[in-house]
Amino acid sequence: MYTTLISVPQLQHLVATGTPLLVFDCSYDLMQPAAGEQQFLQSHIPGAHYTDLSRDLSAKGAPDAASGGRHPLPAREKFAAWLGGTGLTNGMQAVVYDRNGCNYCARLWWMLKWCGHEAVAVLDGGLQAWQGAGLPLQGGLQPPRPATVFALAAPAVTLVTANQVARQLNLPRQTLLDARAPARFRGEMEPLDPVAGHIPGALNRPFSQNLGADGLFKPAATLRAEFDALLAGRDPATVVHHCGSGVSALPNLLAMELAGLGSTALFAGSWSEWCDDPKRPVATG
Repeated sequence: MYTTLISVPQLQHLVATGTPLLVFDCSYDLMQPAAGEQQFLQSHIPGAHYTDLSRDLSAKGAPDAASGGRHPLPAREKFAAWLGGTGLTNGMQAVVYDRNGCNYCARLWWMLKWCGHEAVAVLDGGLQAWQGAGLPLQGGLQPPRPATVFALAAPAVTLVTANQVARQLNLPRQTLLDARAPARFRGEMEPLDPVAGHIPGALNRPFSQNLGADGLFKPAATLRAEFDALLAGRDPATVVHHCGSGVSALPNLLAMELAGLGSTALFAGSWSEWCDDPKRPVATG
């Protein structure tokens, strides 16, 4: 069972041996929301199921959404019904990828663990690694798999709310880690949300820093050294990840797990939910 990363050769082996498997393509573009599915229709890993961030992994406007922000989480029960519709069964190995530096597929990786499904891994290097290995691609839509009943189990990850973050603000038992680009973190620009800046006391680690020049996650020892330097003695168990809307925070969460720093928490509403309430404090610089 793969629970963090899976390499292209490891995925090839699962396919070759007929291991029960479902591959999800999570390619997306925040500025051009239709682009990800168009790219999928042009080329994807054979048999992959396209998964749209806005349509499938978010619940904008839903009264029972499990978080706030620009990309609120759907209720676990509704998401489990969607998973059953894809043909995923409990215990089946899931593999997620995108062509965006793990910016979007880690959302599905985390959500599956939130539903209690441990057998899910991110394809290291994404579609580019598959292509770079000279492996075949496919176009068009996939015929639907027979629907299943996906049973929820206890969450294997920790979700925190805006109120929980606010109550722990500036206390040593909470370390906020913001995955946005430095200029957005500092409040010099804000292309997506109505207020610029960051949650007071947060540290900044852009999610792209987890990958090397080859597009693969950096070695565990390198990630460990980088997070240790950033945390500067803070307990890794206190880390709460966030970003703009709870999506790009997740490569940081995955990287900390790869680094041997344990499972850390997610504030899914992130900056977009935090800054929606004018009573909450904002920092810049």
